Amino acid sequence: MGDEKDMIQECSLNDKLCIILQQQYEIIIIPTLLVAVFLILLGVILWLFIKGKRSQQQSSGLQEPAGLHEIQDFLGRIQFYQYLGKHQNLVRLEGCCTERLPLYMVLEDMAQGDLLSFLWTCRRDVMTMDGLLYDLSEKQIYHIGKQVLLALEFLQDKHLFHGDVAARNILIQCDLTAKLCGLGLAYEVHTQGAISSTRIIPLKWLAPERLLLRPAGIKGDIWAFGILLYEMVTLGAPPYPEVPPNSILQHLQRSKIMKRPSSCSHAMYNLMKSCWRWNEDSRPSLRELCSGIETAARTANDKAVLQVPELVVPELYAAVAGISVESLSYSYRVL
Repeated sequence: MGDEKDMIQECSLNDKLCIILQQQYEIIIIPTLLVAVFLILLGVILWLFIKGKRSQQQSSGLQEPAGLHEIQDFLGRIQFYQYLGKHQNLVRLEGCCTERLPLYMVLEDMAQGDLLSFLWTCRRDVMTMDGLLYDLSEKQIYHIGKQVLLALEFLQDKHLFHGDVAARNILIQCDLTAKLCGLGLAYEVHTQGAISSTRIIPLKWLAPERLLLRPAGIKGDIWAFGILLYEMVTLGAPPYPEVPPNSILQHLQRSKIMKRPSSCSHAMYNLMKSCWRWNEDSRPSLRELCSGIETAARTANDKAVLQVPELVVPELYAAVAGISVESLSYSYRVL
């Protein structure tokens, strides 16, 4: 016993590791400092894990105080998401609280942000950031475009349309998975049967029939899809840059459409022009457009990276595009 005590006294707690052997027993003494360092590292790892999970969600709550109308509208939006169900190219509802205050819903989010911000970043001399490769080829444009069309088909099957298809209303993931968001107009159509007259929508993305205040429909989304292709191939340039927003209807009435960008192939430009036919019945269906995208993608260039040297100034972009600067933030409005 005395020998064992002597052996223990010879070990200092300042030692990194002290091993005592006594017959068949092995005793390991780990200093308190190492335990503390281990616990700190474990805490940091857990914090990063939780932060990563939270970054994949967007919480939307009802502001207090709220009236009866606001509460009914908020609950209606939750029911709308439940009615929609899940689709791989639509932002989905992750959860909600409706039984006690505060009322809130948790919606899927992507840390990489919206497609318009992604396109602008592609203009910069940046290779990767947050795991996302900031390069875009013609083939990848078709890849993103097809996903948007699949989301629109899903809405059409439920007798809905989006009403505001644009790069700012599409979220992008690291693998270029696209998710359509900004479903406020679809919600209004679902609950009211039409778009509210107070809803402000950027004019340069609107089809002629909507500029003429005729009933909106899925064919208007097809027109806007052509604008979306233009946005992608120009890495986020505003449509009709030479036309003031309030003059866009007169411009279209003179049978003028946007010219083919230098970075745009003839195949892609033909798809754009098919979307921009004045008569909505002459525009392709979503199925026909999806087939056209698939055909063009087979021969599309997947090596050459689109390049636009000019950087975007958000204030100037907003003025030319006819939208508010506030709508260009890296966050997005889901509804």
